[in-house]
Amino acid sequence: MNTTDSKEEENESSRIEAKLEEPPVKICPHNPSVSCASCRLNELCLPIALNKSEIHQLDEIVERNRPYKKGDHLYRQNDGFKSVYAVRSGSFKSYVVSDSGVGRVTGFFLPGEIIGMDGIASKHYANSTQALEHSSICEIPFFQLEKLSHQLPNLQHHFFAIMGNEIAKDQQIHTLLSSYTAEERTASFLLGLSSRFAQVSLSPVRFLLPMTRGDIGEYLGLTVETVSRIFTALQRKGLIEVNNREIELLDIEALRNIIGAN
Repeated sequence: MNTTDSKEEENESSRIEAKLEEPPVKICPHNPSVSCASCRLNELCLPIALNKSEIHQLDEIVERNRPYKKGDHLYRQNDGFKSVYAVRSGSFKSYVVSDSGVGRVTGFFLPGEIIGMDGIASKHYANSTQALEHSSICEIPFFQLEKLSHQLPNLQHHFFAIMGNEIAKDQQIHTLLSSYTAEERTASFLLGLSSRFAQVSLSPVRFLLPMTRGDIGEYLGLTVETVSRIFTALQRKGLIEVNNREIELLDIEALRNIIGAN
């Protein structure tokens, strides 16, 4: 055997050994090609700040559950808190029901966004969460996430950032409901959806609303009739085009001007 052949065998042996030493990737039972490392949403979800070996550690605790059909509940109000969830596809809404039986939508969740933070403080979910369409999630058991966060400072930092964003969103909706007009609330809602769709590389100007106008009304503190009236008014002004649940934003700058966001 010549020197060249010997070196090639040594290199091949080194490559095999390196491959064997890599930690195994936990794959999605519904889609074998999906893991945290390969997921198209990993820049929005928890792995954003992790290196390759750390992502493998997160993969080990993530549970990729069965798909959810429209109307299925992820969890219900007052259920014991055990996990947070990342939306992999589809969308969800959260809602609360008062002691008198009156319901109110409290949020909407799109791909890459984290659900279930409302249960961390009290150890019970404060909201019910329901699929708006055929959807899938990644379940992350919280006690395992908490334990892993102590080992991976980058993960802990990013999780705290997600919690901070949730607090900011709650403050924004409070401001929206307390001081914005119906038109301002609706324009702000559409612009917010536009930005969130853009984050997952979907069109920011043309999209389908997964939620009903009744859901939008509950979230914005408006009646369904008011939501429909505002949509019609914005369409007449040439700012949006409405076709059932399909929305096209024709003049984003004008929508921003409505809420004073230049």
